[in-house]
Amino acid sequence: MSSQIDSANLLSRAHELVELARKAGADRADAVVVRSRSHSVSVRLGKVESTDASESDDFSLRVFIGNQVASVSANPGFDLKVLAERAVAMAKASPEDPYAGLADEADLARTYPDLDLYDGTEVSSDQLREAALAAEAAALAVSGVTNSAGAGASAGMGGLVLVTSHGFAGSYAGSRFGRSAGVIAGEGTRMERDHDYDSRLFFADLDASEDIGRRAGERAVRRLNPRQAETGRNVTVVFDPRVSRGFVGHIAGAINGASVARKTSFLRDRMGTQVLKAGLNVTDDPLKVRGSSSRPFDGEGVSGRKLAMIEDGVLNHWFLSSSAARELGLKTNGRGARGGTSVSPSSTNLELEPGPMTPEELIRSIGTGFYVTELIGHGVDMISGDYSRGASGFWIENGELAYPVSEVTIASNLKEMFLQLTPASDIDRKFGVAAPTIAIEGMTLAGR
Repeated sequence: MSSQIDSANLLSRAHELVELARKAGADRADAVVVRSRSHSVSVRLGKVESTDASESDDFSLRVFIGNQVASVSANPGFDLKVLAERAVAMAKASPEDPYAGLADEADLARTYPDLDLYDGTEVSSDQLREAALAAEAAALAVSGVTNSAGAGASAGMGGLVLVTSHGFAGSYAGSRFGRSAGVIAGEGTRMERDHDYDSRLFFADLDASEDIGRRAGERAVRRLNPRQAETGRNVTVVFDPRVSRGFVGHIAGAINGASVARKTSFLRDRMGTQVLKAGLNVTDDPLKVRGSSSRPFDGEGVSGRKLAMIEDGVLNHWFLSSSAARELGLKTNGRGARGGTSVSPSSTNLELEPGPMTPEELIRSIGTGFYVTELIGHGVDMISGDYSRGASGFWIENGELAYPVSEVTIASNLKEMFLQLTPASDIDRKFGVAAPTIAIEGMTLAGR
């Protein structure tokens, strides 16, 4: 990845696009350029299956005429003037949106920090291929592994340029490197599959391919010969960190300001009340140096700050963009994420802070329960909080993982689950959503 982002050229084109929109009749406008570069290699059984590379610069323009808004997007090579005129014509024909608009000028970032998000290390196709092959070979070397589901390695970057008609202009870029492996253990109807992966901003921080492959193989073998657990109520369910990150994502969804404004969140009336156990904290930090989801400013040019979204178990903040904040009678907190031509609230580096017990101590304290390593299906109702997911993992007996379990369903309601949540100490903060092992009491398990 020889260059981060041609900011001077892209900023110039974005400025020109905004000016042309103003000349065409827009009251206000902003232009975004999203640059992406990616290169990946996938292998299976010692042979390359695919080598992919892509490059794109995607331009988006939003225009406002009073409370009417329209957005258009295009690839490089388009006529700037035609695009601007088309956007203005669309806005004139659009219904009014009382909450639409650019961020308030007073909220715009005037300066923003270098968050060290870009690594210019050049990774060749040969290096990607060798990394993928090494991961697969290490996985296949694990006793009990019988086949490969494939392995891969990738390198890429993404950049964003934003220009607004009321004075903001900025850009940033971030890199991304990844390795993964998936394998199958067992034979015939007794086969089990599992995987492992790593993703980092900086190439040197990646886990070794051999470690990723070995972990993938060991996880698949551990799942062999599963049983089906007995149906029961008031079961304590422990979520492996790979699963608990998704669970913390439900917290993020429930405190998204757009969902609250649409009344599609089960926490919409819980601001300032206890939603987690006392002592538990959930933070969100867009300005974390080398953070997986860091950004010096959001999709509207607003610089956020670290927030205790939930502090001592009490809900303190929604994730807010400017439009969601206006609808709720609040002020944006710099969480507006650009998604194509639209802006919506989003978390950045979201963390459920860890507890004092190690995972082993937490499992010992439970005695009997269910340790989940994989969830199946999408049985989560974010309006009511009802939760029902297929699951597999390991039965906990006498405070230890005893045997693999599959084909069960776990169910409860997220409101109760949040209040019964206990985190362990093993958080890995390299992910955009970071969470340790967590235990949740009082769930229903449907088995045999």
